[in-house]
Amino acid sequence: MSLISVSNLTFGYDGSSENVFENVSLQIDTDWRLGLVGRNGRGKTTLLRLLQGKYEYRGGISASVAFNYFPFPVPDPAKNTIDVLEDLNPELESWQIYKELSALEVEDTVLYRPYATLSGGEQNKVLLATLFLRPGNFLLIDEPTNHLDLEGRRVVSEYLSRKRGFILVSHDRAFLDGCTDHTLSINRQDIQVTQGNFSVWWENKARRDAWERAENDRLRKEVNRLEEAARRTADWSDTTEASKIGTHAADRGFIGHKAAKMMKRAKSTETRRYKAAEEKAGLLKNIEQAADLKLYPLVHPQRRLVEAAGLSMDYGDGPICKPISFTVMQGDCVALTGRNGAGKSSLLRLIAGQDLPHEGKLSLASGLVLSVVPQDASFLQGRLSDYIESCGVDESLFKAMLRKLDFSRTQFEKDMAEFSAGQKKKVLLARSLCEAAHLYIWDEPLNYIDLFSRMQLEALIKTYRPTLLLVEHDREFLDGIEAQVVKLERS
Repeated sequence: MSLISVSNLTFGYDGSSENVFENVSLQIDTDWRLGLVGRNGRGKTTLLRLLQGKYEYRGGISASVAFNYFPFPVPDPAKNTIDVLEDLNPELESWQIYKELSALEVEDTVLYRPYATLSGGEQNKVLLATLFLRPGNFLLIDEPTNHLDLEGRRVVSEYLSRKRGFILVSHDRAFLDGCTDHTLSINRQDIQVTQGNFSVWWENKARRDAWERAENDRLRKEVNRLEEAARRTADWSDTTEASKIGTHAADRGFIGHKAAKMMKRAKSTETRRYKAAEEKAGLLKNIEQAADLKLYPLVHPQRRLVEAAGLSMDYGDGPICKPISFTVMQGDCVALTGRNGAGKSSLLRLIAGQDLPHEGKLSLASGLVLSVVPQDASFLQGRLSDYIESCGVDESLFKAMLRKLDFSRTQFEKDMAEFSAGQKKKVLLARSLCEAAHLYIWDEPLNYIDLFSRMQLEALIKTYRPTLLLVEHDREFLDGIEAQVVKLERS
């Protein structure tokens, strides 16, 4: 056991008027399984990069372990996977590789396929196995659930629960609960470490937030009461002091003493008011503002909007999944699930109007208005205002949606290429939320999205009950919106 110590860490990007971190100090035990949570753009990945020494900073970071970051680029992905692993760690023996991949439920056959041909989930598992086979390293695991289906997330979570010594960035609540024993939260005003998994941290935060709100209300009432008391006492003092004029000289000293006493009481009340106001100012700084989102679903004259019968994608080598049949009725929330490579995203693109090779029958209601959130947001670049104009939606509404999703106004002036992956995904979601549609088609809408925004979207869907067809692997989210699950199975 050893410690990673961060002392008075201060860092800001060149050209930015605000620092990402200001005088941050904390200690991390190298045996912890540490979950790192926080809203998009708060600096989670930046913190991992700072631990690696990627940026210059003020303050100190000391550690007796080497840091390894996930994911990392593979130098020659055209090579067979076994050769890639041996290049990355020449001292590995075959039995070690087989053992680690077996724990991740990866078939040995992937070792003899080119790495580039593996699915995203398989590549994630191979890279994780590689890192855990390096002794004496502390792992910085950034969003490992991307490209993992529901079953893959369960497997990786169980795998990580048997390991030690890592920081894990994830927004999947069930995933974090399954494999972490401490939580590091990057809050609005500070950074805190809590013993326990995500649910423990969330319960503690909820209690703290509730106490602060109640204390804020109490102090607000106290400040108002003291202000009124101070005003009344000051008025009494002025009135009493004025009454000295025209009175007998023998009485003026007594009246002046009484006025001074009242003024002293007024100043004491004012002091108490200032103290209460200062206490109040120290509250609510870390309470996350998660405003209610809005949606504008259209009502279609037909109840059945989508009908699939014996449908499967076929790119020339036969169907990639077993034929499926399902219907999407107005007001339904239908989630396509299944292993990576089963054709979920392709099926969404087919329903959205792309001409893709397939077998079976697909029928859509006539005049159906769609709103689509694609899986990939990396294409976003340039001015946000130009993108909004190209979408044909109201700019004020669009930006109001982004503000509710925790965008600061300063972000609106940046090139979208500088946005984090989560912020880019929020841009795509905001566009969809501004569009009136009969059917919303969302392909992995929660990729890189912080947990607070996930809860906002969950509440939105439960409130408006839009007709929604999506691919998503966050079990808590799917349970929360009561999604009807359609499972695709590979052929």
